[in-house]
Amino acid sequence: MPQPRVLMCAPDFYGIEYEINPWMDRRVGSDSALAHQQWNALRETLEGLGAKVERLDAVPGLPDLVFTANAGLVFGNRFFVSRFKHGPRQGESVHFARWAREHEFDVELLPENLEFEGAGDALFCGETLFAGYRTRSSVRSHQWVAEQVGVQVLPLELVDERFYHLDTCFCPLDPSTAIYHPAAFDDYGRSVLADRIPRLIEVSAEEAVIFTCNAVVVGKAVILNAGTPRLSRALSDNGFQVIPLHFSEFIKAGGSAKCLTLRLDGEEAAAWRLRPDPGASNS
Repeated sequence: MPQPRVLMCAPDFYGIEYEINPWMDRRVGSDSALAHQQWNALRETLEGLGAKVERLDAVPGLPDLVFTANAGLVFGNRFFVSRFKHGPRQGESVHFARWAREHEFDVELLPENLEFEGAGDALFCGETLFAGYRTRSSVRSHQWVAEQVGVQVLPLELVDERFYHLDTCFCPLDPSTAIYHPAAFDDYGRSVLADRIPRLIEVSAEEAVIFTCNAVVVGKAVILNAGTPRLSRALSDNGFQVIPLHFSEFIKAGGSAKCLTLRLDGEEAAAWRLRPDPGASNS
């Protein structure tokens, strides 16, 4: 199995400088020293699990660049760069695209009229791309990406503004297992998940609001926000190793472990990572 590769960006310029989701409050702000401590703990944990952490340079004026999950969607050697909905984040795309080109990805740009926020709203479980829409990404953007890579996309409407990205309320663990917070989806979305994913682990409202679903998976290890005893027990009962860390400073901006990372080699739950990508470059 290839070494896991993860893209991260240090919180050198991270802070609550604007408000684009219900979690952000400029009056509260963030503790820079503690944010660095929490970010480094995640990086060190990933490296301890055998992952190679690759770095994107932080940029002044782009505080949310730290949330690399929103850089885009990786499929084989193809990097579909995000088109952000909100103006304060739109400047991030050029930096993500530049990094991807410099690291020999085939960069794909979505049509300008499509809003798409990368792996924050587009997550594979098995062969299927589950796609969150309404708050940040559009259904048409997910359909466009799915057409480019030849996979099925299942749109899921997010109905609670607190869970504005799919990765805040849903996390595939392997091709047949995922955790999710049911109340973040409408009835149709819940039925889609139940029909298509054999093993669904529910996350309670109390644990969902501390971003428990925003987890990072490396093999059988699941890194998540500390203070989630019920989900931790459920994961352990299903054969996963739980690694709790603290992400208080990033939760202030609406993110946690998953938001701070982008898997460059494919998520553990993505079946495509186990087979060659027909769209990958041979150069």
